[in-house]
Parts: sequence; C-alpha cells; structure tokens
Amino acid sequence: MMTGKGQTGMKRIYEPLAYSDRPIRDRYWSRFLPVPAPAYPVLQGEAETEFAVVGGGYTGLSAALTLAEAGAEVTLLDAATPGWGASGRNGGLVSVGSAKLADGQIVRKFGREDAQCFFDAERAAVDLVETYLEVHGIDADRHSKGYTYVAHRPDRVAEIRAYGESYQHRYGLDYEFVPKEEMAAHGLNSPDYHGAVHLPLGFALNPMKFVLGLTAAADKAGVTFHSQTPVVRITHDGAQHVLETPNGRLRARNLIFATNGYSSDDLPGAFAQRYLPVQSNILVTRPLSEEEIQDQGWWSEQMVCDSRTLLHYFRLLPDRRLMLGLRGSVKVSEHDIAATRRKARADFDRMFPKWRHVETEYFWSGLICMTRNLVPFAGAVPGMERTWAALGYHGSGVTMAPYAGKLIAEQALGRKRRYHPAFMQRPLRPFELGPLRRLSLPLAFAWYNMKDRF
Repeated sequence: MMTGKGQTGMKRIYEPLAYSDRPIRDRYWSRFLPVPAPAYPVLQGEAETEFAVVGGGYTGLSAALTLAEAGAEVTLLDAATPGWGASGRNGGLVSVGSAKLADGQIVRKFGREDAQCFFDAERAAVDLVETYLEVHGIDADRHSKGYTYVAHRPDRVAEIRAYGESYQHRYGLDYEFVPKEEMAAHGLNSPDYHGAVHLPLGFALNPMKFVLGLTAAADKAGVTFHSQTPVVRITHDGAQHVLETPNGRLRARNLIFATNGYSSDDLPGAFAQRYLPVQSNILVTRPLSEEEIQDQGWWSEQMVCDSRTLLHYFRLLPDRRLMLGLRGSVKVSEHDIAATRRKARADFDRMFPKWRHVETEYFWSGLICMTRNLVPFAGAVPGMERTWAALGYHGSGVTMAPYAGKLIAEQALGRKRRYHPAFMQRPLRPFELGPLRRLSLPLAFAWYNMKDRF
C-alpha cells in the first residue's frame, strides 16, 4: 500500500522554451554526437533498484559510475538523454572557481580549516576529471595549460595580479603575470584586455566527448539507463522511494538527485526556492585560417576568462574556431535568443576587430545553477531519508559536478574518501523572493553591467 506524502512536478521557473530542444538547435557540440546517438529505453511498467539517480549529466553519471563500481545496483533516469542539459552544452573549462565567494570571504564565513578543505576539494576535482579521462580512455580533445585570467579594464590589472597571488598561496603553484605590452607575444592580442595572469591548474576539453565517455563508462559498469523518462511524482511505500514517470514506476531504496539548473521546485520539495538557474550562452565561429589568426594576433590555445562580473570565457578550439561564452540574458524566448546572439556578436567584434568579417555559425544556451549559500551543495536532502543531492556549481560544473557526484555517492555508501567541506553539506538557504526569485536577475544584471563598464 502506498504511504507518505507525495511530491509532484515539475515546477520550473523559466519559460517552457528553456526546457525544450530549441536552445541547442544550433549547438556546435552536436557535431560530435555519434550517428546514431546512444539511445536508452523509456521506463515502462514497474521496476526496482537499490539506487535511483535522477539526472544524466556529469553529477548523475559520476554518482552512478561510483555506485556501480562499488557493486551497487543503479538505475539512472533522465528526462531527455544523458548530457542533454548543461553537461552537453558548456564551454569545456576545467578549472577551479565553483563558489561565488572570494577566498577571503570563504575563510571569514566558514573558518580557515573548512575553507582549506574546500580549496583542496577544488584541486581534487580537477584531478578527478583528469583521472576519468585516463582510466576510461576518453579522448576529449584536451588542451590548454591551466587557464588565463585577463583584465577587461586598466583598473582591473591589480585585481588579477592579486588573484594570482591568492591562487599561488592557496595551491602552492606559481602564476605568471603578463603586462599589456607583452600580451601579443603570448598570442593574446585584443584591444579589450589590459593584462593577464596564467594560472597552471586546469585544462580545456570537449564537453560532449566527456559526457559521452562518462555515459559509456557507467553503462559498462552496469548502470541501467532510461531516457525520455521524467520523474513526475515521488511517493513512499514503506522503506522505498517510488518514482512515478509517465509510463512506469521505479522503486528504490536510495535516491540521488542530480538535476542542477534543470531542477524543479517540487522534486524534491527541499529544493523549493533554494536554487536559481541562470542562462549561459555560447557563440562559435567558422574555422579561422592561419592568416586570419596571425592578423588578429590571437593564436594562444589557452582557455581564458575575463574580469567582468558577467564574465566572458573563450578559447581557440582545436579546429581553429573561436568559442565565446557570456552571461547576461534573463529570459528564454525567440526574441531574447536573437537579442543575446546580437550582443554576443557585438562583444566578439569589439574583442577581435580583425575578425569582424568572420561568420559565427553556432549559437546556443543552457542553464547553470546558483545557490543562495553562494557555494555548491553536496549532501543529504533535508526531510527525505536515504536521499542525497548535488547542485549549484556557479558555472564551474565541468569540474565540480563529477566531484560532487562522487561525494554524494560515497556518502550514500557510508564512505569518506576525499575532501568534503562541511559547508557544502549545509541545507540550502531560500532566495529572498522565493518563487519570484528570477525577478531579481534583470536588476542584478543591470548593476553588474554598470560595474563592468565603469
């Protein structure tokens, strides 16, 4: 007999278009999907498992892989297909930076010991991505020696140098400062930037190849996959979670949520008003000729982030296309997609004036996830027994999501094998505007744009 209070879904805070295929219609990474792409059956009828994982991105795949390799029975449900969300549409930057707080703020807010645990976790998260690539033989087009942080205004040069010093203190790794007059010699010639620091930790990869590799590894380890299987209601039958889908029900003793920016306010209810999806957008050019690359003087293969609050992130891809990512859009409609694409193109033309004639063939978007705590969450879900979740990577999900997925899988197994800060396990705080929290974004982004300009 079914008992317990049920939870129904999905209460999502963006327009329905955000959760459709439209934002990835013109996605560059789609060209790396095999033909036919991996397909998994829809869940039909009744099924039972030891662990149910909801969400097939980096978090869910890493959690499922960890559990399966430990001998657990695992079933992964995805509302679309593995990698359909942010894991298959990001910029591929493997780097530290999954909190929205500065180092000093983390130390003051959480104490030096837990702060150091977090810094160690961030470095271990980079190492974990590298381990996954090596152990599972994933050829993800890795390149870039660490990453480069550039100042978008002359008065930000001191800031990026201070960041380099903080980075060196935190990780014991030397940084290299590049003044404006030497940037061209490093292949970083742009009128938009006024200094740079090279930071040695991290690299760039093809996010689609990475997510496909993790999916294949989890499949090989014995994980059962079901695609096109959204969870629409959760109830309880004795000690079992019962996950109801449009065509079936899955009973599970243990439950892991790994939905990040594509979460719902009511699945589980503990997420209500406690996460905030934010759009990130990416533009990709046609392949550049060597003559065009030399003409602009941007030949560096470093992945680059700038000092804007609404940052730009960009890199020269292995096939000599330039990829440019940016934040800033707050709605998902055809009008807003077109407007954001125009803004991205205008930014591109300003940053790389010698490439104004170069066509930008691809443009797409996806949802990253912020928390009110301003740090990632990876821990037990309040009010639900034998339930864990990880989310809120603040745009650094390529790195922190696999690590957080492994953290909660090990927590579920009763193990502790890696750095897991206490503050990442604290219950998520609600956003002040609750169900209307998205209304804060236009005002916040207007303020950030003003700060970035002046």
